[in-house]
Amino acid sequence: MARLIEDGQGIAELVRRARRVAVLGIKTEAQRDQPAFYVAEYLAQQGLEVIPVPVYYPDVTTILGRPVYRRVADIPGGPIDLLDVFRRPSDLLPHLDDVLAAKPKAVWLQLGIRNDEFARKLVEAGIDVVQDKCLLVEHRRFA
Repeated sequence: MARLIEDGQGIAELVRRARRVAVLGIKTEAQRDQPAFYVAEYLAQQGLEVIPVPVYYPDVTTILGRPVYRRVADIPGGPIDLLDVFRRPSDLLPHLDDVLAAKPKAVWLQLGIRNDEFARKLVEAGIDVVQDKCLLVEHRRFA
């Protein structure tokens, strides 16, 4: 059963099972000093499959040496274990239909990102959700 994950045990389980991670709102190598790039870079360095889904940068075709997708639902190759989101809370709802169509196993809203309506709709659709936590910090802690 999908749930809003807030406890350490739930976060640890999610981090440990995630192997295929799409990153919505990823930045490019030109912004490597920003969390929306270096968190994804860290995950790739840890051996996870990172799939870039930038919101901006229309001319960019690869990030971290991987092909870019413009919508989460367009990512081929099977289920997404975790969708890591770098979008302002007010910018989340326009992505809802795309996320629901992709049906990732879990959605992770990065540190400072919380939208209870968005999270509730994902949980109702059977998707686990973490809000307002840094994936890099939690991955280092539990992986």
